[in-house]
Amino acid sequence: MTPTAEPSDEETMLALQQGEELALNRLMARWERPLRSFLYRSTRNEHDALDLAQETFVRLYQHRARYRPGARFSTWMFQIALNLARDHARRARRRPTDSLEAAPEQFTTATPRADATDAEAAAAVRAAVAALPPDLREAVLLAEFQDLSHSEIAAIVGTTPKGVETRLYRAREKLRGLLARYLRD
Repeated sequence: MTPTAEPSDEETMLALQQGEELALNRLMARWERPLRSFLYRSTRNEHDALDLAQETFVRLYQHRARYRPGARFSTWMFQIALNLARDHARRARRRPTDSLEAAPEQFTTATPRADATDAEAAAAVRAAVAALPPDLREAVLLAEFQDLSHSEIAAIVGTTPKGVETRLYRAREKLRGLLARYLRD
């Protein structure tokens, strides 16, 4: 007996459209961690990232009929998440609460043995990425942390692949300036 292959995201989304409620559970199991990680890097707040990830899955379910067969599921999902993160940022600017620096760094790969220099450099990178303008920060987060192509990012943020390339170039230039001290070492 050969094991059956796990259905693709697109197949699972089509099953959800056709009324298979458990299909949403499969998508959540596959995508919760990468989605929360992306949203944490966008919001720099663990609780907001969790709330926004849950809201993304709620919206995904509510708007399941809008998913187009043949479209890449991850692009559609990250577009929903990015729109929610943008709305959240707009609300946060109108009603500021806690400092970004107070947020715990939950999704790092640092080990207990990481030395102080590495921790300082990692904090500097996080702060530099957070300091980027939103359009540049979104491009960097999707390219570097979600490993999406320029075409996928373009579909998510609503620009062209060339526009994404330009945003990434500008972001990297700004980051080089902000992190020059660490790049020399």
